[in-house]
Amino acid sequence: MSPRSSYTYFNRDLSWLSFNRRVLQEAANPAVPLYERIRFLAIFSSNLEEFFRVRMSALMALGELGSTDHEATDPHLLLEVQATVLQCQEEFGRLLTSQLLPQLVENGVHLYYGEPLIPTHEPAVTDYFFSQVLTFIQPIWLSEANREAIQLPDSSLYFVVALKTPEATEPVRYALLPIPRQHLPRFYELPALDNCCQLVFLDDVIRQHLTAVFPDFTIQGCYSIKINRNADVSIVDEFSGEMDENVAHMLDQRTAGRPTRFLYDAALPTDLLDFLCGYFDLTRQELTRGGRYHTLSDLADLPNPVGNRLRYPSRPPLAYPVLQGDTSIFAQLDQQDHLLHLPYQSYNSILRFFNEAAIDPHVREIYVTLYRVAANSAIVNALISAAKNGKEVTVFVELKARFDEANNLKWGKQLKAAGVRLVYSIPSLKVHAKTALVKRQQGLRSQQYGLLATGNFNEGTARFYTDHVLLTSHPGLTQELDLLFTYLQTREQPDKYPSLSFRHLLVAPFNLMDHFFALIDREIAHQRAGREAHITIKLNNLQEKTMVDKLYEASQAGVRVELIVRAICTLVPGVPGQSEHITVRRIVDRYLEHGRVYIFNNNNQPETYLGSADWMNRNLYRRIEVCFPVYEARLQAQIRQLIDFQLADNTQAYFIDDQLRMVPVLTEGAPIRSQEAIYTHLLRINE
Repeated sequence: MSPRSSYTYFNRDLSWLSFNRRVLQEAANPAVPLYERIRFLAIFSSNLEEFFRVRMSALMALGELGSTDHEATDPHLLLEVQATVLQCQEEFGRLLTSQLLPQLVENGVHLYYGEPLIPTHEPAVTDYFFSQVLTFIQPIWLSEANREAIQLPDSSLYFVVALKTPEATEPVRYALLPIPRQHLPRFYELPALDNCCQLVFLDDVIRQHLTAVFPDFTIQGCYSIKINRNADVSIVDEFSGEMDENVAHMLDQRTAGRPTRFLYDAALPTDLLDFLCGYFDLTRQELTRGGRYHTLSDLADLPNPVGNRLRYPSRPPLAYPVLQGDTSIFAQLDQQDHLLHLPYQSYNSILRFFNEAAIDPHVREIYVTLYRVAANSAIVNALISAAKNGKEVTVFVELKARFDEANNLKWGKQLKAAGVRLVYSIPSLKVHAKTALVKRQQGLRSQQYGLLATGNFNEGTARFYTDHVLLTSHPGLTQELDLLFTYLQTREQPDKYPSLSFRHLLVAPFNLMDHFFALIDREIAHQRAGREAHITIKLNNLQEKTMVDKLYEASQAGVRVELIVRAICTLVPGVPGQSEHITVRRIVDRYLEHGRVYIFNNNNQPETYLGSADWMNRNLYRRIEVCFPVYEARLQAQIRQLIDFQLADNTQAYFIDDQLRMVPVLTEGAPIRSQEAIYTHLLRINE
């Protein structure tokens, strides 16, 4: 048995990069339909961009400070991360050019990729350039005189163009040319040839007409560049001003944060690269050699003229029959709780919960936490309707939800204008809980109804994120939801409420960690007493050290621990004396695995929890999170069945071994694809 001082951990960033490599594997999987493989390439690219915008600055800072944190003790970590990224990018390029683009041609779609346009297509490209593109082309000369005024915004695409005048004595001049992907589609469809659809990058439409932009110059070279900046900007919210003003200021800061990646075309000459480094004050560690095209997350929008045959088969969300029909959803909840499994089951029941609350004459009050909502949110519109119908509506809007701040700010203003009581972020904390409470009064009878979820109230992401939503009238749960919302309205720090007590809900940073510790300790006690002990946990991320250590302690006691972790996992499984009883699976498939599930066997009297909390430092210490028990045995059985499908998955699941390698799950018998099995199972229940 290893002492705690000798415990080992994976680095969180290398662990995350291994997850993104798993996404890339799915793009290489020939069993996946072609346009879905291209979508996985786009997801990989988008994920990597966010990594550079959020994590790379922290890594650079840790290296500069000589951090001794257990996540960053290796002085070569930054180099290892950069080498891993480069390997993945090269793998991405090979996969796209040698497999996916040729297969597109075989299926009647040709994308020009670094090849010259054939004469037949030149007139269409020229017409498009002059009629649609040229209006957005605004050259920026790189001169010493305007150096201070030029700031490359985060994630924007540019060409750097080398230009020469006819006078031999004049030096080469350089200009930036923005690629206006925020105004125009990245791909333009050309006239078909031989029944084959023809597509061209917006980039190449511009390249083709550089002489029209610079008529008095000879074009010596044109190379794509892009900069990523630190987007993990803190909001100074310790009562230094209105929260919405602070958020708006932060959004301005984000566009000009510290550079974390300068991505450049590998064909860019060394002397030009040196010039750009000097001009924009770039260091060598910020440089990343890339290909001819950047921001290939845009491949998600690649036109598909061939229809659905190169997509996943249609899998419409299943109706939830019990909550359909004329009977009020609140009358249904008076009878029993209901548990929805997204995206397999329709989101309509959640929308109905809010829509009924908005128009039911007996509903008096509505409370809800909003973290990430859809751009055109039906739920927010229902809350606005409720306020206009005379309900007391209180909405906690988390303005610090990264990359959703502007959307949340927009909705916050609309809610406030409609008469909703708006409560903005708690200083230094994010409210990540996904909760709602409806108070209803009919005659002398008052009743409360709760909605607790593992994912956001977002009908957009609900189409492809797997999550669980509990609709309940359980008095213990709803009373504690009421207590939670009462606390949130104070906007005070948790340490000012040491007596705030939750017996049913697990709320970070109040009782969540302590309760999970107690549940793990109970499994350890069962194991040592010779009783049944087993822990099954599904998370997006597992990183918080004391929770990892507690799972190591359970393994050392002999408790079997089965983990399903989608992305970051710093726990090292399968190490003798430390974690030999722990397995870690990772599932990447059609839907993004997002639900958090915690099951404790408890000597065959299982306790099941769902919730919003990953086991990360940020979730357990710097966020308001809510995990909730599933009390009804029939609902516990549903969760257990769905998790069993995932533990049996031998198609899309991979084990993570003690070297952070992904090892296929090899089992005898028929192939099992858990997402498909779950859908089929829920379909049978409906029949």
